Amino acid sequence: MSSRVLVTDYMWPSLDIERGILAEAGAELVVAEQGEPDELIRLADGVSAILTNWKRLPAEALEAAPGCVVVSRYGVGVDNIPVERATELGIMVVNVPDFCLDEVSDHAMALLLACARRIVPFAGATRSGTWDLLGIGRGLPRLRGQQLGILGFGNIARALVPKAQGFGLEVLAYTPRLARGSDASGVRTTNDLGELLASSDYVSVHAPATPETRGLIGEAELRAMKPTAYLINTSRGALVDEDALYRALVEGWIAGAGLDVLAQEPPPAGHPLLGLENVIATPHAGFYSEAAIEELATKAARNAATALRGEVPATILNPSVLEQPNFRLRAGGS
Repeated sequence: MSSRVLVTDYMWPSLDIERGILAEAGAELVVAEQGEPDELIRLADGVSAILTNWKRLPAEALEAAPGCVVVSRYGVGVDNIPVERATELGIMVVNVPDFCLDEVSDHAMALLLACARRIVPFAGATRSGTWDLLGIGRGLPRLRGQQLGILGFGNIARALVPKAQGFGLEVLAYTPRLARGSDASGVRTTNDLGELLASSDYVSVHAPATPETRGLIGEAELRAMKPTAYLINTSRGALVDEDALYRALVEGWIAGAGLDVLAQEPPPAGHPLLGLENVIATPHAGFYSEAAIEELATKAARNAATALRGEVPATILNPSVLEQPNFRLRAGGS
């Protein structure tokens, strides 16, 4: 009898890649229709693995699946997965850490350039029949020599560095673990967030969404930025206090923002940030390319297949589970 793998949600045309890979591991797919909590809890009964994209996976679904050995995330972040509960139950949580490095770093750079060169207001005025250079372009700075502050310094942030440097930007990177100094790529590093905010012309957010980082950019942080600075967020909307950001943009604490993510997606009608002329917003599109999606489906499915074969995937995020007496892979999924 083949094992079953629950797919909570996906946003590409088909699951052909996943079906092929998991069939080789003797598994078939069970696909949720809506991905709502009650449906996921019901479908989880009897599954050996779970593939999940954006839907929030309830802890109750893990508890309803005593044979589940792995939760494989389509992507990098795991803020939609109850990792702590999975660990308690002896379930591995794995991800695709090198997913969409080029796409998201390209998108962050595109938003930065659009803000820096005032592309959207120039284009809007031109489309409406107004040929306005000096009105919109007044005070436009030269990009070369300005500073990009990168908040978080993971794989995507590191992929952004050479692209920013190619435009002549100086790069300062922050995480709490980075000591003040510089690395071989010419990036200056700091563990002082205030230093980064106060000195940067562009602040690009690349931190993971965790309870500690929720609201990381709030009123105090926005007030610390230059009035000429721009905030770029291609990470997670929850990292930014949107009420504070709205005030910052309306009252001129900062010059503008380029946002690919919001706290609620899709946003409700009349979302205040989307009505501001100094905001460029895109629909969480930074990760997307056809090549990236094909690669993602392949790697996430292979992670699940590896676990179903009794092996530990290389991208396990909760390695402490391996030493637990109830580690399900060692216990045969019981």
